[in-house]
Amino acid sequence: MDRLKDKVAIITGGANGIGLATVKLFLDEGAKVMMVDVDQKGIDRAVKDLNTPNLAFCIADVSKAKDTESYVKETLKVFGKIDIFYNNAGIEGCSKPLVDYPENIFDKVIAVNLKGVWLGCQHVLPKMEEGGSVMITSSVAGLKGFQGLGAYVASKHGVIGIMRVAALESAERKIRVNSIHPGPVDNNMMRRIEKEISPDNPEEVIKGFENTIPLKRYADSQEIAKLALFLASDESSYITGSMHVVDGGMLGS
Repeated sequence: MDRLKDKVAIITGGANGIGLATVKLFLDEGAKVMMVDVDQKGIDRAVKDLNTPNLAFCIADVSKAKDTESYVKETLKVFGKIDIFYNNAGIEGCSKPLVDYPENIFDKVIAVNLKGVWLGCQHVLPKMEEGGSVMITSSVAGLKGFQGLGAYVASKHGVIGIMRVAALESAERKIRVNSIHPGPVDNNMMRRIEKEISPDNPEEVIKGFENTIPLKRYADSQEIAKLALFLASDESSYITGSMHVVDGGMLGS
């Protein structure tokens, strides 16, 4: 249980879902973790539940440069270095056709999911230790289209471009950068997406998604966290600039 011993990790969107599962797993594997989120209640709950000096937190909006700079500075102040960055924070937006999609919601999705990733890389990479690892949460929606989720799909496609550029620009310092592409995950984000698609019958949406997945189920957040752990660890020392799909076979069907 020491695959990340003596490592310091920043995890954005760390108070819920995939982020929280990754916080827990990284702590179990010996890391010190800076949990970043806008959700004060979620952070308070996680800090109380986990109750360890190896966990610190920062309330931050990843779409804001000053907030991004603040969580980087706080990490260095508390833990002294940065070895791992899981650029995970994201929002789903709403479910509407492109021609009806509200501009303000589109702007917010792009700000969090795409600009937030760019700002994170911009501020974290210069401060990272040589040989570090960056993971960025994209989605199967970064690799194919989904009706009604235009802003989310656009943002998750864009993340791949940032990942590839960051991987090339960081290779000289032996910093690896990869993207993670989950399929549907059994968490609060999917509950909101299901209700957005069909407010009166979200159960049918679940069945519809499950029918597109050869393993016939959603992922658990911890299953995504385990991939993040592999990419964060030295076990993935020759992997960079790559897209890593964890979708139960969804894209292969």
